[in-house]
Amino acid sequence: MVAGPKRNPYIVNGVLALICILWTLPTFGLFVSSFRDRFDIQTSGWWSIVPHRDFVQTGEIEELPRDFDNDVPFAIPAVGDAEFLFDEWREGVNVDGVQYQWVGNKRIGKLQIQEQQWVTNSNLTLENYETVLTGKRITLLDDDGNEVEIQGNDLSNNFLNSLAVTIPSTVIPILIAAFAAYGFAWMRFPLRRTLFVMVIALLVVPLQIALVPVLSDYSRIGLNGTYLGLWMAHTGFGLPLATYLLYNYISQLPRETLESAFIDGASHFTVFTRLILPLSVPALASFAIFQFLWVWNDYLVALVFLLGTPGSGVLTMQLQELVGSRGDDWHLLTSGAFISMILPLVVFFSLQRYFVRGLLAGSVKG
Repeated sequence: MVAGPKRNPYIVNGVLALICILWTLPTFGLFVSSFRDRFDIQTSGWWSIVPHRDFVQTGEIEELPRDFDNDVPFAIPAVGDAEFLFDEWREGVNVDGVQYQWVGNKRIGKLQIQEQQWVTNSNLTLENYETVLTGKRITLLDDDGNEVEIQGNDLSNNFLNSLAVTIPSTVIPILIAAFAAYGFAWMRFPLRRTLFVMVIALLVVPLQIALVPVLSDYSRIGLNGTYLGLWMAHTGFGLPLATYLLYNYISQLPRETLESAFIDGASHFTVFTRLILPLSVPALASFAIFQFLWVWNDYLVALVFLLGTPGSGVLTMQLQELVGSRGDDWHLLTSGAFISMILPLVVFFSLQRYFVRGLLAGSVKG
């Protein structure tokens, strides 16, 4: 038998490391930007916190020619014989490794002398997070250069609202799907396979087409605008996938273990609570990650069922409002976005050791 080509582990690991760096770099940039002030974000990139060489003002020249034509190159005696257009002086010209930049207008402008030095923009602050979490009043400069004081956005209440929506919307479908998966895997009853196929077929139904009918039913029974209605909606939309994942795992558990429990007189409920749930932790944790991230980042379902309910908006709804009202305030948008990322990251890294095991549940037999 001819051996296959030998793979170089250094190349494979290097490619994987490069992919991970490229994947996490935007997140790191978002994290850094959330600590920078408005002026720094508008004038430089987040990577400027890394030591780099840049032009730094080391002096200035005030005696400059004032009677010149903008369309005719001219020289500045203090610089030398090099001639440039006024627009080029405004952008900055390089003469013998030194940059000269005209700042101001023709009548009262000055010429800055700039030389390259190692610099870093480490002006980081927690004021952005204080503003978006407490609704602190902030002072900004308008287009005319005047200071304007405005009310900041308070995301703390929306953060708690998202928790109130996400936790029940994750726990409820897991419990129901676990019972259903156990029934489909280990209990015998009429139309079992038909019902299972019908449940799995719901995976292909887009949730968007169900929003209007569900909203109409909620309006008739008084659930529209309530968290209970939102929990039920997320539970219904998440049950098909949860049932499918848990069925694949539970159906592959050792039959001998369950039969021994039945011989000892255990009921189905005892077997489910004492054996199935502890043995199914990887699959339960895997779906919990999926469901938690989906509900936490959901905007459409929350917008449809909570729109117009004062004080009940979730974090994604408030972030969208922040984008609309503070579209130029990237220092606030980045801090708000990272606040919305903190809890999902904690959940994922807490349960990630079960993630792959849960995804591979039922994929290999024997």
